[in-house]
Amino acid sequence: MATVHPAEESQWEGEGHTRQGTAVVEENGILGIDLQRVVVLIRRNIVVIGAIVVGCLILGIIATLLRSPLYTTNSSVLVEDSAAPIIQNSDLQPVNSASDTERFIQTQIEVISSRQLALQVVDRLKLADNEGLYENVGAGMPQLDDLPGRPDKKALSKHRREAAATLLSKSLVVMSPADTRVINISFTSRSPAFSAEVADAFAEAFMQSGLDRKFQSSAYARTFLRDQLQDARVRLQQSEQDLNRYASAAGLIRQSGVVDGNASESALSITNETLVQLNTALATATVERIAAQNRWESIANEKITNIPEVLGNTTVAQLLRDSASLEAQLAQERAKHLEDYPSVQALSAQVRELNGRIQAVGNSIKRSVGLNFEVAKQKEDTLKAQVAELQGAAIHEQDRGVQYQLLKRVADTNRATYDALLQRYNELSVSAGSLSNNISIIDRAKIPTQPSSPNLPLNILVSLLAGLGIAAIYVIVRDYFDDTIRSPDDVEAKFGLPLLGLIPREADIDNAMSNSRSSLVESYRSLVTNMMYSLPGGLPQVLAVTSATESVGKSTTCQVVASDIASLGKRVLLIDADLRRPTAHKRIIDANEQGLTAILANVASFDQVVQRSGVEHLDVLTALPMNQQPSQLLAGPRLHLLMEEVRAKYDCVIVDCPPMLGLSDSAMIANHVDAVLMVVSSDGFRRGAVKGALRRLNLVRAKVAGMVLTKFDPQSADGEYAYYGYQYYSYGSHSES
Repeated sequence: MATVHPAEESQWEGEGHTRQGTAVVEENGILGIDLQRVVVLIRRNIVVIGAIVVGCLILGIIATLLRSPLYTTNSSVLVEDSAAPIIQNSDLQPVNSASDTERFIQTQIEVISSRQLALQVVDRLKLADNEGLYENVGAGMPQLDDLPGRPDKKALSKHRREAAATLLSKSLVVMSPADTRVINISFTSRSPAFSAEVADAFAEAFMQSGLDRKFQSSAYARTFLRDQLQDARVRLQQSEQDLNRYASAAGLIRQSGVVDGNASESALSITNETLVQLNTALATATVERIAAQNRWESIANEKITNIPEVLGNTTVAQLLRDSASLEAQLAQERAKHLEDYPSVQALSAQVRELNGRIQAVGNSIKRSVGLNFEVAKQKEDTLKAQVAELQGAAIHEQDRGVQYQLLKRVADTNRATYDALLQRYNELSVSAGSLSNNISIIDRAKIPTQPSSPNLPLNILVSLLAGLGIAAIYVIVRDYFDDTIRSPDDVEAKFGLPLLGLIPREADIDNAMSNSRSSLVESYRSLVTNMMYSLPGGLPQVLAVTSATESVGKSTTCQVVASDIASLGKRVLLIDADLRRPTAHKRIIDANEQGLTAILANVASFDQVVQRSGVEHLDVLTALPMNQQPSQLLAGPRLHLLMEEVRAKYDCVIVDCPPMLGLSDSAMIANHVDAVLMVVSSDGFRRGAVKGALRRLNLVRAKVAGMVLTKFDPQSADGEYAYYGYQYYSYGSHSES
């Protein structure tokens, strides 16, 4: 069966049942901190807390007085994102955007803190073999004996240089105020002048390192560009040669010109030029042939005398005039004479001769027009043949022109690359000697007049805080591991059960019990009242009272509680169930020799052994006679029968059980009762024993009603119980007396 804490499975915590301890924590808590608990812990450990704090203060003061004074000074440098270029495009550093400024400044801080810069400061100030460095930073100067093996002076010098850089880095503090580009370089040593000298040296080395990085970047860029320029020159020369060889092989002539103000180059093809000229001549010949053809076709079927070219001929015109004159003379002669008249015949012959001459000249002119047409047509045909022949050659040349253009583009690209590299190389060469720096020193370090440490007020404050912190840890750890029960709050906080009664410590119990107004009597009356009105269902009819260990006031609690309940007019039975160390028979005069043991052993009946006490309505059943096997008697069936019998005869039954310890007696009795009341003591009682007892009761599913804290001393208690003195149980008793 799994073990369950009583607080998790208690049937006595119904709705509406609240715990006083929890309520107090909620009322006094601030931000989840129980201030009252804190005050209690401080009061409980005030001596230890004071000793820890005083010890820390003393140690802090001694440490401060024994330390050597240190002097700190700082130098300030301004780091811009980029420096203003002296010449156009001369600054090789990229310009940082605003979003990268913080990262850029942090990078510069890391550069200042780097080991390389520390080595530069060591070399600048010649600190490697300077004994003053080691004295000012409180370190010993390395010697040959400090190095492993068999080192020489060169190895020692190198080791001292590295050691000096390490010492400088340890005493160096580099930081930048928020939202600024200013970096403060602080250095601390035993010497004010040495601190200022080293701080300025770091600032100067940092500024010089910026220039060195730019120069190295520029030198590398020039070397790189020089190599690239040489390669570009070789590629350009090779591409130009390839282009020339191809142009020569393809019969192309390279021509240079200017287009839109820029020098350009093109290839001239002889074939293409010839083809262009032939095309032009062909076009002209075609026009001439068409004109000649049209002229010829217009006069081919015309009479000679109707052809304009014939009529416009001067010879023909003269012949026509002569013919007309003769025709006129012939007409006159025919008017006078007959055809056979000699003059008529002579004139007729002349007219015929002239007409023949006109016809001959006209035919000659007509044939010349036809001949012109034939010549024009022949010329056109010849040009057509030549154009057709050159067109094939031009097509092949165009194919060769594609390869030419490819080679030309390669040459142009190489030329552009070469020009760009040459221009950039010239710019870098000019800017190499004019690099600008984006780092500048704002304030140089001043020699401090007052030591920066040790700071006595600050060290005292730190020691005080450290002492308080150590004391707080001590108190918390001690409280965590402290399982003693000191106050009512411990009962509720550590066991999760309601505290039903708080019984004060009394030196003389018998005297206190004889006084009805004593705090002891009043506390037990309060216990009875709490059980009657605080528990669900009221006062249990059968109540078992037990404890984790002995001598906690359990039997006294049973007797007084039984007497108080009986004083209320209820029939009460007190059963002494501690068969190992019974006590009830000692309080009764003429007690019977037979009791619970006789009933469980079936030797006597209840009515035979029960007896009256000195208190009205209260009967007592002792544990006699003693038996060697009490566990076997309690495990028998007679216990259950007895409980059923007394339930029918009494209003309340109080069972005084033995302590839990390692025994099973109380666990067996708890199975036959309505509730269990756990009694604990406040005089050094351990929480582990009570938890073990509660765990065993939980295993048998006993109903734990609550707890009673006995032997409580309010004068030595913490918290509100000590403040009020817990005197309200005796309120009015002193005045009445």
